[in-house]
Amino acid sequence: MLITKPSKYHQNGFSLIELLVAVVVLSIGMLGLAGLQATGLQHNHSANYRSTATVLAYSIVDSMRANRVGAGDGLYNITLAESAPTGTAIYDQDLSIWLGELAARLPSGDGAVDSVTNVVGTVQLITVTVTVQWDDRRGGGSETQQFTLNSQILDRT
Repeated sequence: MLITKPSKYHQNGFSLIELLVAVVVLSIGMLGLAGLQATGLQHNHSANYRSTATVLAYSIVDSMRANRVGAGDGLYNITLAESAPTGTAIYDQDLSIWLGELAARLPSGDGAVDSVTNVVGTVQLITVTVTVQWDDRRGGGSETQQFTLNSQILDRT
């Protein structure tokens, strides 16, 4: 019978404690990765809302550029929480469609338009401020977010 002396450097496999430590380290890493993914999704959602608000703000300014007479007369002016106009005029339809898009594409989406006209000689300068407001709780932001766009429309009469 052959008897071997155990070596102090000989290892027969993992111990149960080593295995448990490896599982705990891997679990903490996976939980951290899941938290990072959730935070990334929230910020991405909020950024999507902000991009939508920007596009819609430019949309109403483009409608005003197409109808400079109505914009110059202040017919596009509307405040937050004001109901959509129901008339058949171009500016009423533009505002109604715009407010409908805000409500459909942004949570609690609303908007305001304020225009001021200055006339210098034969040049009419319309300064427009568009405010888009929405609820950003789902995106991880504060309750209400606002995007404000300032633009000018030049009309040579």
